[in-house]
Amino acid sequence: MKCLYCKGEMEKENTTYTIDREGYHLFIEDVPAYVCKQCGEKHFPEEEVEKIQRLIQRLEEDLSEVRS
Repeated sequence: MKCLYCKGEMEKENTTYTIDREGYHLFIEDVPAYVCKQCGEKHFPEEEVEKIQRLIQRLEEDLSEVRS
């Protein structure tokens, strides 16, 4: 797989997914992704993105309960 940004080679490995949202910072370790060996760009497979989106949705629902 080629990197969309620098055209370097991407290799599958586990990496950290991070997101900054209003009110929290989320770090998920050991997420499967393709990582460019040249520039470090990460590409997460669709199945992993769907899992992360479900996790974030549950987290935000729980946070709204805590904040109310």
